[in-house]
Formats: sequence, C-alpha cells, structure tokens
Amino acid sequence: MRYNKKKFIYLISPPKIERNFFKDLNEVLKQKKTSFFQLRLKKNSFKKKLIIGRKIQKICKKFKVKFLINDDVYLAKKLNADGCHLGQKDMKIKEARKLIGKKIIGITCHNSIRLAKTAIKNKADYLAFGAFNSSKTKKVKYKASISLLKKAQKITNTPIVVIGGINFNNYKNLLLNKANFLAISGYIWKNKKLKPKNAIKKLI
Repeated sequence: MRYNKKKFIYLISPPKIERNFFKDLNEVLKQKKTSFFQLRLKKNSFKKKLIIGRKIQKICKKFKVKFLINDDVYLAKKLNADGCHLGQKDMKIKEARKLIGKKIIGITCHNSIRLAKTAIKNKADYLAFGAFNSSKTKKVKYKASISLLKKAQKITNTPIVVIGGINFNNYKNLLLNKANFLAISGYIWKNKKLKPKNAIKKLI
C-alpha cells in the first residue's frame, strides 16, 4: 500500500445509494484526493450490491482509486475488488486471504493496541482506529485519541486509517499527527451546506 500524501482520503459510501450518487462520485474522485473507496451497504441484497459495486468499480478504475468492500469477502472476490475491510466480528484474515489472496485487507481495531498487534501479526494491510469524533454515520461505541494514534505509530509501519465524524473542522489535526488516511463519509455525502464535490475541495 503506497502512501500518497495528497491522496489522504479513504472515502466510505453513504448507507444508501441514490440515483445521483454515481455522478457525484465521479466529481468527488476527479479532485484526486482519494486513495480508497469502500462500499459499505448493510441493507441491500448480494445481487443488488453486485450491480452497484460494478458501477462504482468502473468509476474507481477511471480515477485510479482502490475499490474495497466492507465486511463481505465473498462479494469482494466476486467483484474482483482491490480488497476488503473486516470488522472484529467478520471473517478472520487468514480465511479471507485464502479467498482473495494478496488483495488489500484492512482491520477495524477500535481503540485497542491489543487488537492492532493481532492484526499486525496476521499481516493486515492497514489498521483502522476510531471513533476520533462523534459520528452521524455510526453510533460511537469506541472512542479513540491522538495518544492512541501515536502509540500505534511506535509499534508498526502498517498504514493507519482514522475514522469517526471527520470533517473540515477537525481533519487537519489528524493529518498533523501523521494519520495516513482519513476515513470520511457523512461530511461528503450528508453535508447540509456543501455538495459532495465542494465538500471534498475544502479538504486540502
């Protein structure tokens, strides 16, 4: 996983894909600030996710953005996605590797160095910590801090993705503290003041 300082955004899909989403996604990725796009749909059928996934995958390829699937390794395999993101209750890394080989596998570590060490031992490609702020996308169960981020950086060179309520007012602090990627969703897709492409333009 090469780290590009200008492309620090790890973009997560909105929970529901509306019709104008694909046009918005085109405009957002065109800004060249996104390294990863994660498809995170909890309520659609496998078949529906396949249809949506194929459309998104084309847009991601066009802008050289890695396309990842949340939770579902079988969907990642079927779509030949660039990888998948696994939570603590999802499939284990070793099993996922058997299905998708050398593709990217990222792991949710909440606010735990212990979970991070296990993920490192199992050769995760990135570690996701959070929530760093309160979030409208997901109920905050685990609260992460800058000191946790610094501890994680001391024990590994594995890229770190930070997550949770990241927006224009708080993103710079995370970059200054050397988070590799910022996972963002609500600020882009549910912003009441700015259209998606204008929201991402503000993140420099």
